[in-house]
Amino acid sequence: MDVRFLGGANGIGRSALLVNDSLLIDYGLEGGTPARTPPDVEPDAVVVSHAHLDHVGAVPSLLKGGRRPSVHWTPPTRELADLLARDTLKLQADRYDRPFTRAEIGALGEVSQTHAYGVPFEAAGHTVTLFDAGHIPGSAHVLVDESGRSPDGSRTQSGDDDTRLLYTGDFHTEGQRLLSGSTARPDADVVVCESTYADVSRGRRRETERRFARELRETVHRGGTVVVPAFAVGRTQEAMLVCAAHDIDCYVDGMGVDVAKRLRGVDGFLRDPEAFRAAMGNARFVTGGRGQKKRIAEQNAVVITTSGMLTGGPAMTYVPAIRGDPTNLVAFVGHQVPGTPGYDLLERGRAEFDGRTLPIAARTASFDFSAHADRDGLRSFLDAYRDARVFAVHGDATGRFAADLRADGYDATAPDTGETHTI
Repeated sequence: MDVRFLGGANGIGRSALLVNDSLLIDYGLEGGTPARTPPDVEPDAVVVSHAHLDHVGAVPSLLKGGRRPSVHWTPPTRELADLLARDTLKLQADRYDRPFTRAEIGALGEVSQTHAYGVPFEAAGHTVTLFDAGHIPGSAHVLVDESGRSPDGSRTQSGDDDTRLLYTGDFHTEGQRLLSGSTARPDADVVVCESTYADVSRGRRRETERRFARELRETVHRGGTVVVPAFAVGRTQEAMLVCAAHDIDCYVDGMGVDVAKRLRGVDGFLRDPEAFRAAMGNARFVTGGRGQKKRIAEQNAVVITTSGMLTGGPAMTYVPAIRGDPTNLVAFVGHQVPGTPGYDLLERGRAEFDGRTLPIAARTASFDFSAHADRDGLRSFLDAYRDARVFAVHGDATGRFAADLRADGYDATAPDTGETHTI
């Protein structure tokens, strides 16, 4: 088996892995203007692990020029990928170098094939099976078997090529309110493992949740407003569930509203569909413009809104509106990348909004609700693969993580983007 790391190997963004020059796993965007894509390829089939932009964002561009590779994913990933693609096109509307067109988004419907967890299917001459990765709804570990086994496990072709590759995608081993943690550990000879938080050990999630709820309640009780910047896919819905579980009323604004509405149709991919419906009932979705947002900001209220790093969206109205009063709170629930307004606000107490750098008197707090496995979670997952070859990818310290694994007896490598390995 030949694997070519097209993107997302020694960093985060533009994830893409090409297997045997025919099967592509993920094809993501890297943020920025213009957004950057992996190298152009023409696979026979594509498998998408989950609906975050760095994994699915460039998939429509694979259909340009009339090309029609089959695209395989879970039903939630299909639903959310469409939403993300349309939002990306809107944000890139004024650029001549847009990554794809509306026609290519529409063509996804012609080639899309959805799959349940644990049910093998054929793609580009390989047998592929998706397993619940516990990251966001529909996220999957991708098991690729080149032995030619049929879905019932019998061999359909002969030969020496029988490598089983497990691409973890992004995953979490601990339960969230939205999802249960990953428990699937299918047999594999090779594991391509994400390492986003390989250097981080977290505390107890329930304690983080209690601290979050306490801060929100106390802020509102003192007459303040809380703005919760959150990623649209996964984190917004998790924050909604936490608020509902702790009897905290909240407004929800931004693309996270559309995501939440689409997830109502995929009950089988949620940990507790009844709790999710209750959270939907507890939330008040914002449908108005800037005027309504400013009126909400003047209330003693909790507002969950995109974007998670303050790079756009309704947060660009809410945070400036509450910035002058230290009674108010900006409560981050996701990692802030250096150079983003969210990072600047946390570290320096000021951030750029619509071209103006503004001082923020409102308090800030950070709560780690990450949907990625931390160091302990990664190591517990890889305990099942001590005899496998491991490639550490999708992280800022992949080399160090691979070295730690080698010191513990693993056959581990941190590949560079662009490398091809025969396994």
